[in-house]
Amino acid sequence: MSDVPSRVVLREVGPRDGLQNEPPVATADKVTLVEELATTGLLEIETVSYVHPRAIPQMADAAEVWAGVRQRPEITYSALVPNLVGAQRAISDGFTDIEVVVSASRTHNLRNIRRTPEESLDGIGEVVALAHDAGVRCQVIVATAFGCPYEGELPTDQVVAYAVRAVDLGADSVCFGDTTGMGSPPRVRRLVGSFRDARADAVLSLHLHDTRGTGMANLAAALELGVDRFDASVGGLGGCPYAPGASGNIATEEAVYLLEEYGVETGVDLDRLLEVAAIAQRLVGRELPSRVLTAGPRTRLSN
Repeated sequence: MSDVPSRVVLREVGPRDGLQNEPPVATADKVTLVEELATTGLLEIETVSYVHPRAIPQMADAAEVWAGVRQRPEITYSALVPNLVGAQRAISDGFTDIEVVVSASRTHNLRNIRRTPEESLDGIGEVVALAHDAGVRCQVIVATAFGCPYEGELPTDQVVAYAVRAVDLGADSVCFGDTTGMGSPPRVRRLVGSFRDARADAVLSLHLHDTRGTGMANLAAALELGVDRFDASVGGLGGCPYAPGASGNIATEEAVYLLEEYGVETGVDLDRLLEVAAIAQRLVGRELPSRVLTAGPRTRLSN
């Protein structure tokens, strides 16, 4: 437990990764969600995605959403981009942080962005260069890092090799994405350990899903290895439109609750975050899977 960090940064991905899997939500409601999340103490919010509207129509209003957000100077807002064109749009609109994705699975990458992983990494090099020329930070997300719904098990050295290539291309940070919720604590330990052996100084974060009920266990395993950056989605919104059955990012309020039990600081007001999770639930019009949203924290006593 000596490697558990004293503080963890949570990046809220509900407005992007969460809402892209829901029936289209009104632009004004997306703006509301971003601004409400900004009142919780979260310091990083993934806001929109600049993908082609034919691919993910739920994100077609990215520029309008971003234009409507009253930005807070203490918060880092980011955008996901699929390629150089998306990066140009995000940077032109004023984003200072972007993310670009490559899948460790050839099949998933072809279905997602119609390129092989190697072709994607060639393009990512151009995206990183463009971002840095504009003074913008760029993270590379390695998706399906813990397994692929089409190919199954992926060799750890293959996943690590793609992440190392991203670092060598100049990525400011790397994120391993459990796109399909196939991760488990042993897989987390194996992949994080192997990457740390290869690039000990690289900034690493994890994007975990709770599809098979292992999301919080995976966070705990990574935390005990010293990982101090995680993605999470308010209410447990999210999934992957290119991975059948891969619903459910880890819920931000569940992550905050667990981290507080470890004595780890997040800077997030859990009570306020639960209020925003309830707002998110109303906006999408369905019950969200977060158990802490349903039951409340253990400190909430019955009358």
